[in-house]
Amino acid sequence: MIRDVAKKDTGGAPLAVTLGDPAGIGPEIIVKAWSALRHDGPPFVVIGDAHALAAASPAGAAIVRPVGLPADALSVFEDALPVLDLPLNTRVVAGQPSAAAAPAIIRWIETAAGLALSGVVSGVVTAPIAKAPLYEAGFGFPGHTEFLGELTAAASLAGARGPIMMLTAQDLRVTLVTIHEPLAQVPGLLSVERIVNAGLVTAQALARDFGIRVPRLAVTGLNPHAGESGSIGREEVEIIAPAVRALQDLGVAATGPHPSDSLFHPDARARFDAALCMYHDQALIPVKMLDFWGGVNVTLGLPIVRTSPDHGVGFDIAGRGLARPDSLMAAIRLAAEMAARRHGR
Repeated sequence: MIRDVAKKDTGGAPLAVTLGDPAGIGPEIIVKAWSALRHDGPPFVVIGDAHALAAASPAGAAIVRPVGLPADALSVFEDALPVLDLPLNTRVVAGQPSAAAAPAIIRWIETAAGLALSGVVSGVVTAPIAKAPLYEAGFGFPGHTEFLGELTAAASLAGARGPIMMLTAQDLRVTLVTIHEPLAQVPGLLSVERIVNAGLVTAQALARDFGIRVPRLAVTGLNPHAGESGSIGREEVEIIAPAVRALQDLGVAATGPHPSDSLFHPDARARFDAALCMYHDQALIPVKMLDFWGGVNVTLGLPIVRTSPDHGVGFDIAGRGLARPDSLMAAIRLAAEMAARRHGR
């Protein structure tokens, strides 16, 4: 069976899927993903609140199976949705986020990261979180990516260090030099060192986690037409082109800076394995245009595998049965593939 192969390839350990914000669509898409993957997908254990999962399923508690150890998920996965039950201490109302749930949400992420670092789970897939309720409770990180970087900072990792955000959709992979910064601040945040580090992390991850022996990077410009040799901005001349040359000197097959408006059509995508982009929308617009429902967020440069769906918490549709699990399912499958490569299977 395909699922048996997934067990073997991930070293016999399940993935950990964190519940995300329990007032969002996380519980619903997890239940739907389990229903779709239970017979032929990678096994996973949910880190979260069993009651919140049961409330998101038409079958209720009948499909949820609390387990004592993540490894127990392997034996029950086809028949029940296994959950390492770390209960909330507050009532959850779908579509109504609350800072009172923040300690549990943070604990679920911390637990999953610890299990992955210890090898008890083969990788982590995170359902979406809402930042505002976490900030209200004192959370000090911009999001999952930065928090996981901190949680895994003490662990060893050969090569350049992340976290670096990658988005994937079909045959397109993009990574970001800056992420959730205001557009007006992006030029001042760019540096040769920052671009080179992002490029190194990307190239190393493409080789280790995606099985691409000689990765090809296309580095975007910042300005229209990649600056037109400095006539529409100097960042390409003074920062980005020197960074590309530095990457080449380090043995990375990097090209650019390329005008981003002509980089993402099918013929152009065939010439690179990942595009290194300067800012958020430059990277995410082509991903969402190519596959709005199936994109995956991947954190590169960590000692653990981490993926997530490429969408938010969906408070506006939470509890209504409308959420699609496509992106979460793609994130689970990709995490299993990455874990298999890291285990050399």
